[in-house]
Amino acid sequence: MSLTTPSLSGHLNKWFDSDFNFHHLYPLYIRELAQKHWTPLKVAQKASDFLAAKPGAKILDIGSGPGKFCLSGAYYNPAASFHGVEQRNDLIFYATTAKEMLGLGNVTFIHANLIELDFREYDHFYFFNSFYENLPGTQKIDNKFSYSRSLYNSYNRHLCDQLKKMPAGTRLATYHCSEEEVPDGYHLVGTEIDHLLSFWIKV
Repeated sequence: MSLTTPSLSGHLNKWFDSDFNFHHLYPLYIRELAQKHWTPLKVAQKASDFLAAKPGAKILDIGSGPGKFCLSGAYYNPAASFHGVEQRNDLIFYATTAKEMLGLGNVTFIHANLIELDFREYDHFYFFNSFYENLPGTQKIDNKFSYSRSLYNSYNRHLCDQLKKMPAGTRLATYHCSEEEVPDGYHLVGTEIDHLLSFWIKV
């Protein structure tokens, strides 16, 4: 399945003019998942601006899918580096392809399960409730994995454990998450997008 090939002659901005334009970096089946599973550009801009408060920040997207948050974050904040971890190999392929098409150099995609990463290699984090599909009755990205409430709980515990190890000043942006999913020590410092996007700093 072919992807649309953008011009690299100074027209990068057009891909970030709208979610509709951006989604045409991907094949149709990826675009059809966008409304439920991929971060809107306006959310990505606000979240990445918060996370990239200082030049050189290393930001990890936990469950990066086809790379939309990392790619848009890298576009809006070129002084930071964005890293996405994703367990689905096909989504890593499309994320990497889109990165090459856009010509963004401050993005890295990692094909792995999040439990394989040491969060201490990163400075700040973005989380769009990527474990939610493990709950019964939710829309799945695909049928390549087993889903269960126990997996949902296990991933959430691991995420909290990793975030607890981070130093004071660590920033976390969550989208469509409850406060109960954020570990103690992280203080809410603001919200956007009808309170769906939350900004946290560890003290």
